[in-house]
Amino acid sequence: MSVTTDASETQAPAAARTYEVRTFGCQMNVHDSERLAGLLEDAGLSQASQHDEAPADVVVFNTCAVRENADNKLYGNLGQLARVKEERPGMQIAVGGCLAQKDRDTILQRAPWVDVVFGTHNVGSLPTLLERARHNDEAQLEILESLDVFPSTLPTKRDNAYAGWVSISVGCNNTCTFCIVPSLRGKERDRRPGDILAEVQALVDDGAIEVTLLGQNVNSYGVEFGDRLAFGKLLRACGEIEGLERVRFTSPHPAAFTDDVIDAMAETPNVMPQLHMPLQSGSDKVLKEMRRSYRSKKFLGILDKVRQRIPHAAITTDIIVGFPGETEEDFQATLDVVEASRFSSAFTFQYSKRPGTPAAELDGQLPKHIVQERYERLVALQDRISAEENAKVVGTQVEVMVTAQSGRKASETGRLSGRAKDQRLVHFSVPDGAEQPRPGDVVTVTVTGAAAFHVVADPEGMGDYVLRRTRAGDAWDRAQAESCGVPAQPSASNGRGVSLGMPTIGIRS
Repeated sequence: MSVTTDASETQAPAAARTYEVRTFGCQMNVHDSERLAGLLEDAGLSQASQHDEAPADVVVFNTCAVRENADNKLYGNLGQLARVKEERPGMQIAVGGCLAQKDRDTILQRAPWVDVVFGTHNVGSLPTLLERARHNDEAQLEILESLDVFPSTLPTKRDNAYAGWVSISVGCNNTCTFCIVPSLRGKERDRRPGDILAEVQALVDDGAIEVTLLGQNVNSYGVEFGDRLAFGKLLRACGEIEGLERVRFTSPHPAAFTDDVIDAMAETPNVMPQLHMPLQSGSDKVLKEMRRSYRSKKFLGILDKVRQRIPHAAITTDIIVGFPGETEEDFQATLDVVEASRFSSAFTFQYSKRPGTPAAELDGQLPKHIVQERYERLVALQDRISAEENAKVVGTQVEVMVTAQSGRKASETGRLSGRAKDQRLVHFSVPDGAEQPRPGDVVTVTVTGAAAFHVVADPEGMGDYVLRRTRAGDAWDRAQAESCGVPAQPSASNGRGVSLGMPTIGIRS
């Protein structure tokens, strides 16, 4: 008996539309981009391959508004895509994040080929807005003034399998005169501790061994529900989660940094010996103009307490150079505090005038050449200190969690890369004949060299190289297998994710 089949029945299903999320800005933006990727995948799109020559069907820009060049970077990228979009019927471009919240209609005026503009308070609306734009053949602009849905309730496609970000709050109650974030992300909203710990547990069950707690000001966590000791309690609670090896957090505010948090850091084994504490300026006069409610003496006192309880803690910071009215004396005060603080590294910025911030209206805006010259002196000082601090760990053993990223010279040196417990970047080599680690695995090696931005570990032989294969490495293997369409092999965690009443947290390959 012959059977005839309609040609339409034998056609392969249409390929899923592809997406790409381009992220500018801070860790909070990186975390939001994981949510955006999760939403798009939930809507049936698939992530574009880095090897694809053609651009994705949907390109999403998650923007930052803190620095002046953020505008230039966005519109430069949009300009490059204008011609591509003309040649790709059906391609869509969306712009979200802080710059979208701030500029609103300006984006569509300057780049009318953009299909969707959405803000920081309605991340979850992206799939609907894209579909509406396609159906109506008209750009969609939706900016809300307050949070629609807490981002952590949205689907997530994580950046990697072995570590994850967890937001404990959104928004900020501070009024720093240089910062536009509070007006774009709103007042602080705190998540309930149980929801946070459930998400951390879900990440661990999915293979992660490191979690970073995120907030604009993590140590003010709990103010919304009336518990000023909530952040220290949260750190201790993370210490009770089996399988969670490394807990980090960013960023605290010196004015709200209390001794109970230092105690929790020192007494909770999986809280890492690392602290990122923004200084911004070492001048008390400038700190007052910035509305930073602490002074240099208090800042240095916090560092002293941290180092008394956690002697090997690595401390990093943020510093702004050239704030309006900053004198040479003020700048020298910053250099003095940096010298005294012995930061392992620092994120240094030239002051950028941002419309809508009080600092933009202050007298004494400094010429570019003065700001540049001071910036170069600060960077030179911090580079020297960083190199000296890194040199102190030469000859010591470090436990390194291997990352998927390698150094710029990895092809020449053959070294892999990872992070020590104190967050130092370690480039290490694997002895001949030794087993290669996977991202997420942990190696113990001896530091043999140091530079300003990293340390090096080149083991002399097998006796100076210890590899511990981890659940996180297993999760990496599963993610790679899934990305290639190969059935994942069983692992120590059996690959089971636990929703705990929350959306499933996927693994991004």
